[in-house]
Amino acid sequence: MTGLSASRTCVRNAGGPRVARRQRRQRARLRERHPEEHERPRLSRRKRFMKRAPVALAAMSVAAGSLGAYSPSQDDVRGWSYETNLKTNPNFTRMNARLLTTSERMRNALAQEEGMRLTVYRDVAGYPTVGIGHLVRPEDGLRVGDRITREQAMAFLKADLETAEKSVVAVVGDLKLYQHEFDALVDLAYNVGEGTLSPEESPDLNRAIANADYDGIAAELKYRFAGGEVAGGLVHRSKRRTQIFLEANYADVRPG
Repeated sequence: MTGLSASRTCVRNAGGPRVARRQRRQRARLRERHPEEHERPRLSRRKRFMKRAPVALAAMSVAAGSLGAYSPSQDDVRGWSYETNLKTNPNFTRMNARLLTTSERMRNALAQEEGMRLTVYRDVAGYPTVGIGHLVRPEDGLRVGDRITREQAMAFLKADLETAEKSVVAVVGDLKLYQHEFDALVDLAYNVGEGTLSPEESPDLNRAIANADYDGIAAELKYRFAGGEVAGGLVHRSKRRTQIFLEANYADVRPG
């Protein structure tokens, strides 16, 4: 018996059994004199259920609505079978790439990979870069060492994502994709340039797309070379991209 239970028992039994009997008799007399004040209406089982049903149904509706737009995070994927959910949840469906845009999780993963640098620098391949992985173009009017504002960096990101999305739509054609598959291809276009997705540059990728070979597409998402040499950052990013495409797992793959 806990301390709280013991104290309640002591209070209830204070004065002994004679006092307890007297209290019970007093309560009985009060119920006889004023029955309307002491009767509690009893609901049938069906009425009790119907009283609680709106709350339960509202909770179920919220859960179902959130699943429709659900995209698993790093914590969600642990101990969670994506394939099982695909089979049991009709809200997970492949759709035409023209109907998709980059998800918030992919934007976060991309920003984590690229970082935000407001001073123009040269990337691992030697190209002037700024913001969140924006490859500086002549029309930008920027040189290495120039600074931009955070607003400019976000504007570059928006424009670059739109370009990457359009290139993915052009490459996949009528092939339907899950959100995470689309995200992975957008990351590929963003990272290595939309021209790299062309049939001339990536014939195996385009062949897998033409054959609706999703495993084959995943195998062609690995780009590790920059300036003719293997770049560690690209190795990790390629692994993460493949993980996103196959498992909808957006977690960072770097150790630690």
